[in-house]
Amino acid sequence: MRPQHLITFPRNLHPGAWWLWSLGLLAAASRTQNPVPLLLILVVTGFVVTARKSDAPWAKSYGAFLKLALIIIAIRIVFQAVLSSGSQGPTVLLMLPEIPVASGTGIKLGGVISLEAVLRAFYEGLQLATILCCVGAANSLGSARRLLRYVPGALYEIGVACVIALTFAPQLVTDAIRVRSAHRLRGQSSRGLGSLRRLAMPVLEGALERSIELAAAMDSRGYGRTTDASRVSRRLTGVLVFGGLLGVCVGVYGLLAGTSVRWVGMPMLVAGCLLAAAGMYFGGRRTGRTKYRPDPWALPEWLVTGCGLVAAVAMFVTVETDPASLFLASVTNIPPVPILPIVGILVAMLPALLAPPLPRSEIADSAELRRVEVAA
Repeated sequence: MRPQHLITFPRNLHPGAWWLWSLGLLAAASRTQNPVPLLLILVVTGFVVTARKSDAPWAKSYGAFLKLALIIIAIRIVFQAVLSSGSQGPTVLLMLPEIPVASGTGIKLGGVISLEAVLRAFYEGLQLATILCCVGAANSLGSARRLLRYVPGALYEIGVACVIALTFAPQLVTDAIRVRSAHRLRGQSSRGLGSLRRLAMPVLEGALERSIELAAAMDSRGYGRTTDASRVSRRLTGVLVFGGLLGVCVGVYGLLAGTSVRWVGMPMLVAGCLLAAAGMYFGGRRTGRTKYRPDPWALPEWLVTGCGLVAAVAMFVTVETDPASLFLASVTNIPPVPILPIVGILVAMLPALLAPPLPRSEIADSAELRRVEVAA
């Protein structure tokens, strides 16, 4: 039984709980183009990030993901309205000069821009932007570095690659803040295209360099070193892991695509998870690993994870019972308000209260101040 102090004592929540919570909201967003639940998911993720993010520099990455989401929506509207050759709809908003394009290419340049095309592009772009913001919330709340401690031993090579991939975006935001602060201390402007040219290379180089240094540090400390194992054991592990991950991919595709073939969805996902777990178990026996101050998994972690799963389950149930409320037949009508998904998404807001209080972070603040002073 977990000690009681793990529930109320100030500490950082297990990063896996935050990632599972955000994946639940991501799955919910992937099953609808109704702007009502999508906008509510954006509000929920923003509220929880504001309430529970730490003072670490990587925790500020949600704002960057939100700005990128707005850019994606704008690009989607422009491409759909200006370049799409599909049906634009009867409500004409604007007439642009049309440039002739060879028939059969599937695109157009200019011409009629209708209200229906703009709204359809907005709803599709909003769905993609919401999914991106869910990933940004996971990066802001759950440290990718801490999460990589729990990569199974059978996947240690992938774990090293994931270090670079998962830490690049948060580190990019961190380096951008650091470089902009250094430029302001030197009396240089940090706005406009001119400052963007000065900031781009140091930011990209610093983010990639720090991620590679972390991966190299993990390798130099023996991360993923394996013991001797027979050829049969290695082949069995490889077959189980590959087969399990293939089953998981097929199962996730079946669930998200809503295919009519039942065995492609949940049964394939469950079978893939079981095979992958067996392969990781046998593969992990070849790897000796120790953990220093492991993150506890107590009641708050279960509650946070459950809140995200409630949102996903509510959305998937509505897809089966009332799909018309999630995928609009007419984009010009007022979007309906699906009650069950709305309730599930509101439940996903509870981690702002259920997560344990954060520890004091004067050490992180002073370290960041020293980095800015050195950069200046």
